[in-house]
Amino acid sequence: MTTKIIQSAKSKLARLRTLGRDNSAVAMVEFAFSAPIVLGLGLLGTETAYFTITHMQVSQIAMQVADNASRVGENDILVSRRVFEDDVNSTFVGAEKLGDNYDIFQQGRVILSSLQQNSDGGQWIAWQRCRGLKNYTSTYGSEGDGSSGTSFPGMGEAANRITASPGTAVMFVEVAYTYEPITPFEFYGNTEITYTAAFNVRDSRDLTQLYQTTPASPVASCNTFSADRPA
Repeated sequence: MTTKIIQSAKSKLARLRTLGRDNSAVAMVEFAFSAPIVLGLGLLGTETAYFTITHMQVSQIAMQVADNASRVGENDILVSRRVFEDDVNSTFVGAEKLGDNYDIFQQGRVILSSLQQNSDGGQWIAWQRCRGLKNYTSTYGSEGDGSSGTSFPGMGEAANRITASPGTAVMFVEVAYTYEPITPFEFYGNTEITYTAAFNVRDSRDLTQLYQTTPASPVASCNTFSADRPA
């Protein structure tokens, strides 16, 4: 009886020694520990790439709107080009197409301003048009600012102020966009992305007003917040 007990104990001890040398499940254990880290790094890389691309896209939208707005107007080379409300609306449609994959007007807002010189030689915002659901107002001024006098300095950051020359205008664009993460881990949260762009008008332009067609075109007023084309 004693012999059997001793043999059983030896057998169990041998199995324990074998188990101590067994490494058949090491890979699985290592994977269990490393998988969350690898997955987290992968998601962070994906989110960072998308965040960077979104920044680039918002910047491109700002430049496209400013560039297109600097070119619009009736095609009459004998007189200064008149710009119509429908021209501005078409410019916003171009932004909508470029930012379609990013819901630019559902999650953002585009503000287009015509920066000109007033009769006193100062800077003023002759007109301003907006589109987008995001509750965001211009950082640099509203329509009518600087209509007289010389106190209004222009638009843009103080270190790089944009001003208009006599007899011409600068199309100044601000785009504000709320970034929404694409992964469950909100590494960047609901970050607000903002960009500006400015282009001088390309041709001789009638700067007195934005004209209307017949029947009248809708006005993209900055007092309303809408993702749709103004109706």
